[in-house]
Amino acid sequence: MSKNSIQQFISKEAIAGIVLFLSTVLAVIISNSSQFSDFYFKLWNTPLGITFGELSISMTLTYWIDDALMSLFFLMVGLEIKKEILIGELSTIKQASFPIVGAIGGMLIPALIYIAFNQNNPMGFGIPMATDIAFALGILMLLGKRVNPAIKIFLVALAVVDDLGAIIVVAVAYTSQINFEYFIPAGLTYLAIWLLNIKGVKSVLPYIILGIALWIFIHAIGIHATISGVLLAFAIPIKSKLDEINFVKNSKEAIDIFEKNIDPIPVLNRNQIESLETIKQGYDKVQNPLLKLEHNLYDLNAFVIMPLFAFSNAGVLINFSTMGGANLSIVLGVIFGLIIGKPIGIFGLTYLSAKLNIIKKPDSITWFEVFAVGFLGGIGFTMSIFITHLAFANDQQIIDAVKLGVFIASFIASIIGISLILLSNKKVKYIY
Repeated sequence: MSKNSIQQFISKEAIAGIVLFLSTVLAVIISNSSQFSDFYFKLWNTPLGITFGELSISMTLTYWIDDALMSLFFLMVGLEIKKEILIGELSTIKQASFPIVGAIGGMLIPALIYIAFNQNNPMGFGIPMATDIAFALGILMLLGKRVNPAIKIFLVALAVVDDLGAIIVVAVAYTSQINFEYFIPAGLTYLAIWLLNIKGVKSVLPYIILGIALWIFIHAIGIHATISGVLLAFAIPIKSKLDEINFVKNSKEAIDIFEKNIDPIPVLNRNQIESLETIKQGYDKVQNPLLKLEHNLYDLNAFVIMPLFAFSNAGVLINFSTMGGANLSIVLGVIFGLIIGKPIGIFGLTYLSAKLNIIKKPDSITWFEVFAVGFLGGIGFTMSIFITHLAFANDQQIIDAVKLGVFIASFIASIIGISLILLSNKKVKYIY
């Protein structure tokens, strides 16, 4: 990924973070409104069902958002992970080692802190492991030029690995019941998707059609169906149907034909129309399927699916009494996991690994900034809420308590992270 493409990605992610924040605030206001609260909760608990022959899928509106629409989010995340591994920040061991080690520490230590508080009920360990990249980058955008650009790049790479970790946790830890009879159709469907790749099919549509079937079968198995998005992403080809050199050659020839057939008549003639068709076909063929799909999914995810997810899930009755009693250890595990576990994990493991010469810190970022990024990693929010619903699906009181804990932890982590970044700006004159 080039420096310009990274900056464009960061800018869009930051704006998406602001939209997410506004959606969250609106959800909290409405859910605590005497006029609209009942309607808000009844709306998202409305049951909806679809039947495919003998297979029937029935879920509430909230779960359709969490299980179905969020699959598109995970599809985009999977595409980003694949791209970064093949051609981006994770494409070489030297580039990948530092953020990978940081992400591992940022997942492992929060999980251990949570388990330390909840040894008898560790199922929520995945909640403080997650980082909300959109919110974190949104905060960095608000700080503008006072932020070292290298911090943003490190945070993006860190988040890619963190997302992969969250995907694995969701797939492995939060599957309650397995229906083995659907493994064969799911496996055959995924094999068919890979056969498209092997045969060189570059059109995205067949992949999407089979991806929908894969989602249905994985949902029927009992594994969280959003994993289908990631599996599909890994099978999407990155190579284009037409290479760049031939695209330029064919386009130049078409333009020459177009120019030679210019006439006084104020409409295009047949040769000119055919030239434009040649350029159009080349335009479609030269695009990388993976990058094209990722680009097409981005705005849908950033400005529709994720805000909708936040609006439907962030609504919680502000009642701090739910955080006490039996729920206290769960909430404390989440709060301390995010506020303390994230910075200790990200900074601690990278620092220790660097001192042992296992990895090397990039020269463009200081250790103080790595520590600051650790706190920004403590902004769990959307992914933490997502995992909360999986971990405590049958206990709304715990879900409400944990949501408040996530809000509190994310707010504190962001304040500390901002303060440290502003402090580091006073200490260092950046040359980047």
